[in-house]
Amino acid sequence: MKLGISIGDFTWPGGPGKLGPTLAQIAKTADQTGFDSVWVMDHFWQIRMNGPAHHDMLEGYSALAFMAAVTSRVRLGTMVTGAVYRYPGVLAKTVTTLDVLSGGRAWLGIGAAWNEDESRGLGIPFPPIAERFERLEETLQICLSMWEGKRGSEKPFSGKHYQLQRPLNVPQSLSRPHPPILIGGMGEKKTLRLVAQYASACNFFPTPELPRKLDVLREHCKTVGRNYDDIEKTAMFAFDVGENGEKANQVIGGLRWLAGMGIQTVIGGVPHIDRIKPLEIIGEKVIPAVADLTPSPVGA
Repeated sequence: MKLGISIGDFTWPGGPGKLGPTLAQIAKTADQTGFDSVWVMDHFWQIRMNGPAHHDMLEGYSALAFMAAVTSRVRLGTMVTGAVYRYPGVLAKTVTTLDVLSGGRAWLGIGAAWNEDESRGLGIPFPPIAERFERLEETLQICLSMWEGKRGSEKPFSGKHYQLQRPLNVPQSLSRPHPPILIGGMGEKKTLRLVAQYASACNFFPTPELPRKLDVLREHCKTVGRNYDDIEKTAMFAFDVGENGEKANQVIGGLRWLAGMGIQTVIGGVPHIDRIKPLEIIGEKVIPAVADLTPSPVGA
C-alpha cells in the first residue's frame, strides 16, 4: 500500500509570512519519509468541511509548483480540480508544465466541481450538474488529445462546450503516455463511467460502500472494454497518529481495513501537519507497517 498526504488547510501559526517555509518543510519531510504523493485541494476559499471561507487557502497549482522545487521523489496533484475552474487547454498546459518542471511527477486530479458559493463569489461560471459533467468529459478528451505528443497532430477539437482551433502543447509532458489522471467522486452512473473510460485512478471516501462502488466500476470497465486492474484504487483517510504516535496502531488498522476492501493507495489529511513531527511518526511507524499490504477486495 502506498500513502499520500493531502494538505487541506494552510491556516498555521505565523500567518502568511511563514506559509512558504512551513509548506517547504512539509513537502521535504514527506519526500524524505516515504510518502508516495502530496496533494492539495484545488479551491480558492477554504471549504466548509475544514473551516470558514476566510481561512488561508493557496492556489493549488502554484503550491504544487513550489513544492516540486523542494522535492525530488513524491508525485504531485490536486484533489481535485473542478472542471469548470479553468479552460481545458490551459489546464492541460498547466499540468504539463508541472510535469516537466518536476521531472515527470504530476497528476491530473479532476472532478465535476461542487462549490457553488466559491465559484459565484469569484465569477467562475457554475452551470447545472449535468452540464458540469459534460464539460468534465470534454476536458478529459482535450487533455488526452493534447498529451498525445505527435508533431502536427494538434487537430481542432469541436465539442458541445469547448472549441479549440489548434490544441498545441509544447513542450510535451515527461510522463508517458500522459500524466496519470485521477477522477474524484463516487457517483455510480456518471463519475465511475468516466473513471472506466478515461482515468488512471479513482478516489473514494472510506465508507462500507466501497466494495459495491468497486463492483460498479468493474462493470463499467467491462462495458467500455477496459482492464479493471489498470485503474489505481485510492481512498481518503485521516492520519491521526496522536502527538507522540500513540494512535499509530489505530491508523494501521484502518489502512488494513481499506486494503481488505480493495484500496491500493490511501491519501490522508494529517492533523497539525505544520508541526512536522506527525509526518515523521507516520514515516517511522506507519509507512513500513503497511508497505507490503495488498488489496483483497470483498467478493472478488
